[in-house]
Amino acid sequence: MKSITRVPIVGDPQGDKELVVSLFDLQQPFDLGEDQFLGDDCDWEIGFFKSIVDASPNYVEALAHLGHLYTRRGDYHRGLEIDKHLVRLRPDDPTVYYNLACSLSLTGQLDAALVQLQKAIERGYTDYSYMFDDEDLESVRNDPRFFDLMARFNKPV
Repeated sequence: MKSITRVPIVGDPQGDKELVVSLFDLQQPFDLGEDQFLGDDCDWEIGFFKSIVDASPNYVEALAHLGHLYTRRGDYHRGLEIDKHLVRLRPDDPTVYYNLACSLSLTGQLDAALVQLQKAIERGYTDYSYMFDDEDLESVRNDPRFFDLMARFNKPV
């Protein structure tokens, strides 16, 4: 038997909408596709995922979407906090370290961003072409230590 809960949707202007969620389903991965719900205004989407995360704080996929939305909206510090939480939940996942490096870069923490980028590579992150084009890492790529890091892992720059 599934446990059902009603989660108020944060940011609902009337405050009368609820999301009916199966707590069993909250533990299952889901794929919303890249930017499937992202419009020009992320407030509704943020409220939706925040409601899910409030009901299930360690739901990795919902946290990842929420962090992405915060970053897209320019709320880099909230995105950073989500990424730090995801690293604690998924310490062997190279992508969460990559995303943490991006958030650190966006908040001007270049030393920490380079450390996390190295951890992402050490854990198996291999999308180097994206790393060289990702706007979130622009400030890191402007640092000579980025090229030293790439040379250490024998990646062409």
